[in-house]
Amino acid sequence: MDWLKRSASLGLGVALAVVVALTGWLFGGVSGDLAAQQKQREVVLLANAVSASLAGAGDTDAVRERLERWQREHPGLQSVRVVAGRELLGSTFAADQAPRMLRLDEKPWFDLAAELRAAIATNVAEGVVRRKTIDIVDPRDGAITVSVPYRVDGEIEGMVQVRVRPAARDVTVSTGWVLPALVLAAGFGIGALLRVHPDRRFDVGRAVALVALLALAIGFQQQRLRSMADATAASAAVLSQVQAAAAATYARTGAPSLPPQAASPWDTDVYGRPLGLIAPDGRLLPEAADAAKDAHTVFLERSFWAVDALGVLVLLFFVQGYAARTAAALREHAVAYAYVAPAMIGMLVLVFFPFFYGIALSFTDTTLFNEQLPFRERWIGLGNFVAILGDFNIVTTTAEGTVVNYQNFYWTLMVTVIWTVTNVTVGVTFGFLLALALNTEGFRGKTIYRVLLILPWAIPNYITALTWRGMFHPQFGVINQVLQMFGLEPVRWFDGVVSSFMTGLITNGWLSFPFMMVVILGALQSIPKDMYEAAEVEGASRWQQLRRITLPLLRPTLIPAIVLSVVWTFNMFNIIFLVSGGEPGGANEILITKAYKIAFEQYQYAYAAAYSTVIFAILLIYGYFQTRVTRATESY
Repeated sequence: MDWLKRSASLGLGVALAVVVALTGWLFGGVSGDLAAQQKQREVVLLANAVSASLAGAGDTDAVRERLERWQREHPGLQSVRVVAGRELLGSTFAADQAPRMLRLDEKPWFDLAAELRAAIATNVAEGVVRRKTIDIVDPRDGAITVSVPYRVDGEIEGMVQVRVRPAARDVTVSTGWVLPALVLAAGFGIGALLRVHPDRRFDVGRAVALVALLALAIGFQQQRLRSMADATAASAAVLSQVQAAAAATYARTGAPSLPPQAASPWDTDVYGRPLGLIAPDGRLLPEAADAAKDAHTVFLERSFWAVDALGVLVLLFFVQGYAARTAAALREHAVAYAYVAPAMIGMLVLVFFPFFYGIALSFTDTTLFNEQLPFRERWIGLGNFVAILGDFNIVTTTAEGTVVNYQNFYWTLMVTVIWTVTNVTVGVTFGFLLALALNTEGFRGKTIYRVLLILPWAIPNYITALTWRGMFHPQFGVINQVLQMFGLEPVRWFDGVVSSFMTGLITNGWLSFPFMMVVILGALQSIPKDMYEAAEVEGASRWQQLRRITLPLLRPTLIPAIVLSVVWTFNMFNIIFLVSGGEPGGANEILITKAYKIAFEQYQYAYAAAYSTVIFAILLIYGYFQTRVTRATESY
């Protein structure tokens, strides 16, 4: 009873501690990203501006004069090197004699310039921006080295390497301890005044605790959001000042005028793509300022819903009495929990963490090219699921006829369902017939037959898949050789939708019937024989015995085996991937092989994670309703 009286106070305090801790963690991460982003944009902007001013310098004297002006007017600009081909064209280092040829120990400069040139050429040739065209080295000592392409008349001649120490400007979010402490103290104080009735599922005390939790949590988070908005505005103002100062220096060097455009060409990401947030004269573009603010605040606002929901669950865990019962169970069965703890930790690390990480990944747009970006910048919500489930373009009618889109989700789902139903039907049917045969009394040699019939299941399925693929080879396969022996034409098994599907069906049928045979045979041998004897005395036929005795008593064993077989077959990756490969043109892909190819051939990791999440949801719904409708765990 004392535990229940304290549950409101303890629960509200612990729930608020969880909310405050997670909110602080999120803010710390986003604040760090904001500071790093502001610093990176500042140094990249300066490096691009320096490189642009040198493009029309003409001779080495002009290059030296412009470099001196940049270093004189921008104290944070510690050094600049200009490498063109094998030549050091200019440098602000007193020890460097420029222009001159690069020495052997300076070969990394030449290699880096060649790497940036190759990255730009690759992006242009492929039509996809996937390689970085700006190199940034941040040794965490305050000074950052940035290397950008050096262009002359539009052609890449080398690189400009700039070492910048950004001015110390505070654009981080204040994360003091006073406000969190006040929130936690208020939570414990309010909880101490509340009482919950142990025999009720919900009462006034629990309602007040929920309201207090949400009010304190939302108030604390809104204050942090305002701090983030202020920090974002401060960061934008800093970059505006840097752009204006760089534009003024650029103009005084006598470099060509900036082209008339709405945004600065110097404020880019590491791929050289203009961000379009600042005008050439340093003005913040209104639409861009709103977008920059949303990039941080929208992610946090969405995250807070999950944080608050978790806080509510923690509070209910205490006030509903689950915490008390859990603590009592831990005390009573401490030794048992100690024994299973290693296994549970292993499951948590090896199963549950990858599972939940995959679900979280499905709400992003992560690909091979942006996986290094912060999580908040990749968050797109339900976008992947909308793209998967909202695409109904299965059939397209053209002037040449009707074309089936084999890449469509619903086509792949249909093939997967047909694949699962046909394979389970084949496996259960042949397994059931063979089990009945082996269960016949007086059947000679049944032990040998059992061993032989289990062998297809005992052999690793990937070996079986490769063997059957060789047997279906259109030129050298044994199946076509047999067909030709009887005067028939060889079949190009993997060129047709139906014939390619049949190769997988035959292979998986060969692998699936032994499992069903063993399960059903074990269940048959557990049925009391006196039931059949009594049925014979009553005049029941073999068919009536099968329908009235065998099948009902097999039900508790057969239905779970079928559910398990459906899950296995639905995700039977090896057979499809190794036998038919989903040919022709992906027409015979199933969902799991399509998810694999999206992830590791198209490198769309988040889209593949969403595909996998949909697969899990389908199987979860199927398993739940199958066991509920069929009452698989109930016997008769």
